[in-house]
Amino acid sequence: MQDKKTFVMFCDNKHDDGRLAIWIAAPPGAQGALLEADPVQFFRPPYVGGRGWIGVRLDRKPDWKRVEALIEDAFRTVAPVRVLRELE
Repeated sequence: MQDKKTFVMFCDNKHDDGRLAIWIAAPPGAQGALLEADPVQFFRPPYVGGRGWIGVRLDRKPDWKRVEALIEDAFRTVAPVRVLRELE
């Protein structure tokens, strides 16, 4: 159980924020770039935003291929080196 880490969370109206979204662990620098590129689609989520996570609104017609890539990056961001080696 100790090797299991969260890399994505689903949120539906978390604390009445009105968003249907996922929160994704992001590699260093990605949060700022995504927020700058599309502040309507992406946001800095509470609690984990300070650690670089990015919020992705699902109620704003997301680019699903981009979401898929972000989730894969999130997994690689938190996965232990041993697991990453097994993927290659």
